[in-house]
Amino acid sequence: MISKLLAPAIGAISALALLVAVPTTAGAQSVEGYWQKVQKAGVLRCGAAVAPPYVMRDPASGEYSGFFADLCREFAEVLQVKPEFVDTTWDNIVAGLQAGKWDMSLALNRTPARAMAVQFSIPAMEYQISLAYNKENPKIPGAAASVADVDKPDVTLAVMSGTAQDKAISAAVKQAQILRLPGNDETRLALTSRRADILVDASDTNALFTQANPDWAVVLNPVPALAKQGVAFGLSHDLSASDVEVVNIFLEEKVATGHVDDLIRKANDEVLKGTK
Repeated sequence: MISKLLAPAIGAISALALLVAVPTTAGAQSVEGYWQKVQKAGVLRCGAAVAPPYVMRDPASGEYSGFFADLCREFAEVLQVKPEFVDTTWDNIVAGLQAGKWDMSLALNRTPARAMAVQFSIPAMEYQISLAYNKENPKIPGAAASVADVDKPDVTLAVMSGTAQDKAISAAVKQAQILRLPGNDETRLALTSRRADILVDASDTNALFTQANPDWAVVLNPVPALAKQGVAFGLSHDLSASDVEVVNIFLEEKVATGHVDDLIRKANDEVLKGTK
């Protein structure tokens, strides 16, 4: 009698054991990552909006250059696929990524607003407000490292009026004189003519200026930073954490070895040649 009562339970336990012991086909298979799908397609699509020296496009040949374009090509080499640049605008560079028109957007500033729409890699470079000046200027201490080090009553700072640079430096200085001018040409002329002691501008713009005037111009990226943001690859929210990590590991090595700095100098040289 007892054996008859236990028989159904024993049968149920045996069936459960069989289910646990034999994995399902779906569970046994690994999930395909985003970059494996790109490898199958054979093409890495990079959304590119022109912004020298990050991304440039030759109007005659359609060829892309700039250090983020170079990074796109190098990441494609890692994946062993062909890079393909998809021309876009800054108005559409996030929306196009969301719509799946390309696999990564080039040279996006990492902002909270954008982070709600897309993911980011680690920064390839840090964008901030920097200070360019004549290294022979006795008013600027040789060991200057912060805005406070140059915040003196006899120092004049040239900045484009109404810009983010203007707002940031106005909030940071207490003694120095601020010379607000309408455009980049005027602020640069103020420094070269010594009407101003320091040019306050975006770090990438000042890098171009100092590279064009290597005999006397130097740049200071102050610590603490003024309005610092990372510039990175934009990635779709469809990518998993492990997919994003693939890009991050790629960039970590490029940044740590100074390779990105070399690409930036190369891109700056290209911009400067185009202005001559």
